[in-house]
Amino acid sequence: MLNDILLRIPILESKIWDYNDFGEMVIRFILNFIVSFIVIRVIYYPIHKRKDYLFTYFLFNILIFFICILLNSVKLKLGFAFGLFAIFGVLRYRTEQLPIKEMTYLFIIIAIAIINSLTNNKITIAEVLFTNIVIVLAAYLLEKVFLLKHESRKSILYENIEYIKPENHSLLISDLKNRTGLSIHRVEIGSVDFLRDTVKLIIFYYEENATKPFNENEPLVTNRNE
Repeated sequence: MLNDILLRIPILESKIWDYNDFGEMVIRFILNFIVSFIVIRVIYYPIHKRKDYLFTYFLFNILIFFICILLNSVKLKLGFAFGLFAIFGVLRYRTEQLPIKEMTYLFIIIAIAIINSLTNNKITIAEVLFTNIVIVLAAYLLEKVFLLKHESRKSILYENIEYIKPENHSLLISDLKNRTGLSIHRVEIGSVDFLRDTVKLIIFYYEENATKPFNENEPLVTNRNE
């Protein structure tokens, strides 16, 4: 009765309650949140230990889910629809460079929200469940079964430029291992400053071998006098 009254008001023209639509939204959100929670909290966090990304991933997933499901019934122009999803495609952080694996998880979270919110009656519940299970299973297998060691990277400002010569590569690796305490298995050489006798290096190590967690985006300075 109240819904019929509101529909006659030109300003509102909307219902207060629609049992079917609201129930469908709640069920879709519960499924979306369960799948996202498994990917973020059960698979991602125990390996990477990045609490700042937990906030980002959960909020991204929830916001995109509600944006998609609320706009799903609205007839959007094609250009506007493409522009909406282009925003998600080019979005990146200005404060720091987002590592490739974190960017992959961000794309997974966005995909989960879109899949669970925009599927229509032509797609069965079994197909939606199967898609979510495959995403979760793939992330789990790649992180905890096939890729047992998580490779991390660290930026180094190194002063012993004699060691960057190809013939001194083994000495460079050995010196970096002694200074950092990390089991470094490869090094990339960046820009060299001969005026200050320094070179920028990127070291790669397996996180499980680290005695102490490092922030990948915070440069580490080595000093031969330390």
